[in-house]
Amino acid sequence: MPGISNFWAVIPAGGAGTRLWPLSRSSEPKFLRDLTGSGRSLLQSTYDRLAPAVDDRFLVVTGRAHRDAVVAQLPEVGADAVVAEPSPRDSMAAIGLAAAVLERRDPDAVMGSFAADHVIADAAGFREVVATAVAAAREDWLVTIGIEPTHPSTAFGYIHVGDRLAGHDGVRLVREFVEKPSAEVAEGYLATGRYRWNAGMFVARPRVVLDLLAAGDPGFAATLRDIAAGRVPLEEAWPTLPRIAIDHAVAEPAAAAGRVATVPATFGWDDVGDFDSLATLLGGAGVTVLGDADLVEAQDATGLVVPAGGRVVAVVGLDDVVVVDTPDAVLVTSRARAQQVKQVVDALKERGRTDLT
Repeated sequence: MPGISNFWAVIPAGGAGTRLWPLSRSSEPKFLRDLTGSGRSLLQSTYDRLAPAVDDRFLVVTGRAHRDAVVAQLPEVGADAVVAEPSPRDSMAAIGLAAAVLERRDPDAVMGSFAADHVIADAAGFREVVATAVAAAREDWLVTIGIEPTHPSTAFGYIHVGDRLAGHDGVRLVREFVEKPSAEVAEGYLATGRYRWNAGMFVARPRVVLDLLAAGDPGFAATLRDIAAGRVPLEEAWPTLPRIAIDHAVAEPAAAAGRVATVPATFGWDDVGDFDSLATLLGGAGVTVLGDADLVEAQDATGLVVPAGGRVVAVVGLDDVVVVDTPDAVLVTSRARAQQVKQVVDALKERGRTDLT
């Protein structure tokens, strides 16, 4: 299958994945790890499923500390296609900078922003959805991909789906984006059949992204364009940029103005947000092992064990347990408490143990 004409894949590769500690660290975050047992990191898997659609038109935006690792993992992309942020400024700055670069590089470009740490089951189905989104984006829509909910999750924001977009089969208008709901509200959303999970995947012309940003913050958009044009140095301008997500800076106000469409999708998606999510993704009965199964001895137990420390891990008589063994730290929790792992990382930072985080 040939690539989609003038379509560029932007991969924001950021975040520390603190709920996957101690497997994910600030020095080696989850997107650089193989969390599926495939032999490819999440970043590499993202590249693999996008490559057939873009004909090597990639732009990766990552933190300065991870640039060398990203370049090493993606030799096909090339170092020139990996942009290093001087410091984290949230998703609007990263994606906006990519938009400003591509606006100058390819006037006919359509860009799609896809996080480096997602898992997608049906890569071919994903590319079909992306092609549908690109066709709508060529008409100056900001297009998002809405994931079919599998349960009333409180961990994701939602997209309220509206009427069909004329002239585009499989594309709907977006009424609004809504924040992470309570369990009761999420159940109500699913009952209507008109809500999708917001996975943060956006497809649009670079000019559209920047013009929508400029509608709310003209200085922000102008600075990004100045950086891309070389009128101001990246190091000088970057610290002045607002810390804000693209959802708040662009997507939500654009939806209120009737400028956003969505392609509802059923290709199987997971953001691997914590160890409970990872255990569900890996599946299996009894104790699921990510790594060398010969290092795990399980008796009358269920859950997830990650033997990354080279030692034998024995689990006896525990249900839905999570055990992660690394050379310098061991995590023991339950799947039900997996979201609380982030609190451990916060506590270690407060104690000055940045060597562990």
